[in-house]
Amino acid sequence: MASLQESLNKFKKQQEKCQTTLTSIAAKAGSSKATTTPKVTPYSSSASANAKSPAPAIKFSNDTERLQHINSIRKAPVGAQIKRVIDLLLETRQAFTPEQINEVCYVDVNANKAVFDSLRNNLKVSYNGKYFSYKSKHDLKDKNQLIFLIRKSPEGIAVIDLKDAYPTVMEDLQSLKAAGQIWLLSNFDSQEDIAYPNDPRVPIKVDDDLKLLFRSIELPRDMIDIEKDLQKNGMKPATNTAKRRAAAQVHGITTKGKPKKKKHEISKRTKLTNAHLPELFEKLSVPGSR
Repeated sequence: MASLQESLNKFKKQQEKCQTTLTSIAAKAGSSKATTTPKVTPYSSSASANAKSPAPAIKFSNDTERLQHINSIRKAPVGAQIKRVIDLLLETRQAFTPEQINEVCYVDVNANKAVFDSLRNNLKVSYNGKYFSYKSKHDLKDKNQLIFLIRKSPEGIAVIDLKDAYPTVMEDLQSLKAAGQIWLLSNFDSQEDIAYPNDPRVPIKVDDDLKLLFRSIELPRDMIDIEKDLQKNGMKPATNTAKRRAAAQVHGITTKGKPKKKKHEISKRTKLTNAHLPELFEKLSVPGSR
């Protein structure tokens, strides 16, 4: 009986020792998680009323996609990253620091010297040592400055050079045209619009004989000849066709002439809808009639 009691006492001591070991292990694990696990406080109705709702947790999958997107942008060619920044500057018309550019469009300008140098030297970008901003060819802010510039340029201004001056410049050009303050004429060779001033305070009346004489003058077929004639008369052409054609040849672009329209002839199979008006077809040639 004494031996049985002794065995039970040993078993209890072993159990107590195991319990002490498990308690110490649990205490160590709890202390290591204390730095990352927030402390749980008892629920209180007054505290919950004043507490702000917690921000939604970011899912691991969404965050991974965002990081992959940022990584793909920063590994893109320098030209693609520059275009991304210029598009941002053009659309917002605001000045950004390199850090702000990184936050908005994920292009790390400071970490990529090639991107930084290209942006700083880009014709469409202005850099003052701290901020990057968009730079248009003509520094205009509104319609008043636009009409003032056009009136100072009687030889005309290409619309393509005005398109990025400010966001509503194209609407203002159409408004000025509708009001009769400017002319928007297409270039004969390149079909690009040129803005010319038209001061309504100076009305000009042209005689019919002079109009007929003007319309009877046949212009050269080649735009280069027209530009030469303008230069002979002391006028500066708004285009440089020779330079444009030379650039096109360098890039392998060939100019195609207009296809000749096929001359339609009347045959026995031709359906005449105006057969009751024979005088309409007197001058038309019919195959085999000669």
